[in-house]
Amino acid sequence: MIYFDYTANCPTDKDVLDTYINTTNNYYANPNSFHDLGLQANELLNKNSLEILQLLHKEDADIIYTSGASESNNLVIKGIAERYKSKGKHMIIGSFEHNSITVPISKLQQLGYEVDIVPVDKDGIVDLEELEYLIRDDTILVSICSVDSELGIRQPIEKIGKILKNHSCYFHSDASQAIGKTEIDFSDVDLITITPHKFYGINGSGALIKNKNVGLVPIIDGGKSTTEFRSGTPVLANVTAMKKALELATNSYEERYNIVKGNHDYIINFFKQYPDIHINNTKYSLPHIINISIPNIPSMTFADKLNQKQIYISTKTSCCPTATPSKLVYALTHSKQLASTSLRISLSHLTTKDELEIFTQTFDQIYKELRNGKI
Repeated sequence: MIYFDYTANCPTDKDVLDTYINTTNNYYANPNSFHDLGLQANELLNKNSLEILQLLHKEDADIIYTSGASESNNLVIKGIAERYKSKGKHMIIGSFEHNSITVPISKLQQLGYEVDIVPVDKDGIVDLEELEYLIRDDTILVSICSVDSELGIRQPIEKIGKILKNHSCYFHSDASQAIGKTEIDFSDVDLITITPHKFYGINGSGALIKNKNVGLVPIIDGGKSTTEFRSGTPVLANVTAMKKALELATNSYEERYNIVKGNHDYIINFFKQYPDIHINNTKYSLPHIINISIPNIPSMTFADKLNQKQIYISTKTSCCPTATPSKLVYALTHSKQLASTSLRISLSHLTTKDELEIFTQTFDQIYKELRNGKI
């Protein structure tokens, strides 16, 4: 079995899993309970929350624990819209946003909100001049992902943040695909989405980092939690495991990155021998994601042949219907053919040389058989 779909989900690091189990076994009281066990759990929760914020260099921000990036993104879009609707009903999003941004945005449009999508240049980078042009007096939010999930393009978050400092709207960035893969200065970002299953943490958990001056209307109401912005019993084990995963990703960043870069270069050099394979990544793409198109071979056909050999890749982000073209590849290339034939290979520091060799050998075999019409 060869797994090249790390962008969709990562295996949980053993140290992270050990942290989760240890917390579950030893701190099972509700952190909101006022007996000694509850107070001990609350102390550990606060300690880990502070350390998460310190690792992100957002010590003065609030942290809202969620079930994952989709909930965090929905909370931003819906929470900002409801909280600041008296100020305005205009939002701006990027061209490469996840469905957990675009779908709630579409629902807001049905309620009378106006939304602009800022275009990207030939390298997939947000057009900064166009972004500033689109900002209006009634703009309440700009949401641009730090790194997208199909092309791995790292957006100039720092430059965008500086532009938006001169305006009264808030700046949100979905950093789900960025943590542990690149270094970003979030100083001028008001709201940040993270989810640990993208950096070898526990699935089903996430967080929204929010500057204290930003208001939100909750989308989940109920009893007391760690914050007024999201109800529900605090899951302490998720918090300690998230901190551990973030700590490992931060401290091992350079080592992990260099391994992934070597793996990336090996596969890219392999693909260059095929004159009809189009590499969709740009110079701003991180090495963790390789996106290619093979004209005239449907992406699902190729991916299924690899799947039969127990080699697992994606055609696009896992949240999208499998039979549709890639919206992100189309936004970059403006080619329906490339968008309909794209494959996403996502790599890890866990990827081995043996896996790379088996993948390239199998890929070549399937490619030749499909091109010759033998399968």
